[in-house]
Amino acid sequence: MYWVIALFDKQTEKLITDVWKELRDESISYYIDEVQDGRPHLTLASYKELDKENYMKQMEIFYEEKESLDITFNHIGSFLNYNTLFLSPTATKELLDFHTHHHEHFKTFNTEANKLYEPGQWIPHSTLANKLEPDQLSKAFHYCVDRIGHTTGRIEEVGLIELIRQDGDTMEAPLIYSKKLKRS
Repeated sequence: MYWVIALFDKQTEKLITDVWKELRDESISYYIDEVQDGRPHLTLASYKELDKENYMKQMEIFYEEKESLDITFNHIGSFLNYNTLFLSPTATKELLDFHTHHHEHFKTFNTEANKLYEPGQWIPHSTLANKLEPDQLSKAFHYCVDRIGHTTGRIEEVGLIELIRQDGDTMEAPLIYSKKLKRS
């Protein structure tokens, strides 16, 4: 499996990573321990199989002139039936266009794409906790509502991660490519 991700500025990344640590310290969620070297992000696309060398070359070309993007987080939500809590940015025209243009450029790779990340289906989100029992979901929600306020940040980089290994509740999915976006 492969995921194309949008990575945040250092301050936004630190905020979310700190929340992951705090949820672990409160014994609510262990999401921070589930992915080795995991970083807060928005998933732009997901693929079961991928010609990663060709894809990375295409990413280098496509994102060469792309500018970083301001985002505002002001939603905390949950996916039904997945017991996942997430922080969601406002779905601005700029963010949706950023996502749509990615998919338009990489449409030749869509035979193995996860449909949930395609334009018109995508729910932009950064996971705060997952695999939660109902009482943990409630605790995590209340903790995050009290902890996280209206937050602004930036998407400053795009990357490609590859699932290398998955053992039970942990996985190794390193960043195998990244491209910094131009400062707007």
